[in-house]
Amino acid sequence: MSNLQIITGDITKIPADAIVNAANTQLSGGGGVDGAIHQAAGNQELQAACQKLHGCPTGEAKVTPAFNLPAHIIIHTVGPIWHGGGYHEAQLLQACYRHSLMQATTHHCQTVLFPSISTGVYRYPLAQAALLAVKTILQFPAALAVTMVCFDSSTLQAYQEAFQQITSSGGAAAK
Repeated sequence: MSNLQIITGDITKIPADAIVNAANTQLSGGGGVDGAIHQAAGNQELQAACQKLHGCPTGEAKVTPAFNLPAHIIIHTVGPIWHGGGYHEAQLLQACYRHSLMQATTHHCQTVLFPSISTGVYRYPLAQAALLAVKTILQFPAALAVTMVCFDSSTLQAYQEAFQQITSSGGAAAK
């Protein structure tokens, strides 16, 4: 079972085995955390590595080296764009977290950093996304140290509340 820590910070400055990137389907770098990760990693090197992957479908995850980041790998995952909840958004977002954790396990990672996937320009409702993310991370069977790195205090609060809700209801045990 994964061990989850929730903090506020800059995901590009925290050492870990893997950093998860909330990417777009072209893996081309964009705004928000995706742009910050591309810039901090070294945009040219990361862009060249991403081009070799030929994009990434929503809900899946692909891996590149981390280049100048304090990590070994970047796990790129594409979250769903929110269209009201009737287009399998929850299943796709859950798949992002699950596939990213599977990639971390496959690449022998022990520590993984996640941003809040799909809650920025993709407009996924923060409280719903946080609940789904925390539940998926805590239920993952491998022993990983996972840190949810929140961009701001409202995101931090949403993830802390989701954690409290899940762990107090017995939905998953936290370490």
